[in-house]
Amino acid sequence: MDLRNYIRDVLDFKPGITFFDITPLLAEPAAFRYAIDALAERYKDSGANKIVAAEARGFLFGAPLAYKMNIGFIPVRKPGKLPYKTNSVTYELEYGTDSLQMHVDAVKPGDNILIIDDLLATGGTTGGMIQLVQNSGGNVAGIGFLIELGFLDGSSKLAGIPHEYLLKL
Repeated sequence: MDLRNYIRDVLDFKPGITFFDITPLLAEPAAFRYAIDALAERYKDSGANKIVAAEARGFLFGAPLAYKMNIGFIPVRKPGKLPYKTNSVTYELEYGTDSLQMHVDAVKPGDNILIIDDLLATGGTTGGMIQLVQNSGGNVAGIGFLIELGFLDGSSKLAGIPHEYLLKL
């Protein structure tokens, strides 16, 4: 299945920026199922026992993938959104910084974590998730995306950890 057929380009979402909209893919059951199944196939032998994904679009792929793979799901959120004690990381963006938080007891030392997100752009958010996992004693077993925007070179911020994507734009 050509997933590109289910990604809408929104030109000038912000001046000069094209937004790659995944909502048509989510609305088409066969395409959404295909994406989740393809990610599950790629990571079935990863040894991962939990998936970490950041809000909000990462949840759309991370949670059903965790269900499909019969492993745990850990939400990573913006500051102040999680109800329990958290670990935090601040990371660089193209223009400024941002922060993410994860519950302190979510990743146990030795856990094998699969990081999942909808899109790899500049790599800042994924780099932040890598830091959260590693600072908690977890191992990153793999990193997966629906889409990689290759022209932004976000993979250079993935600390040399192999990653996969279903569609490269």
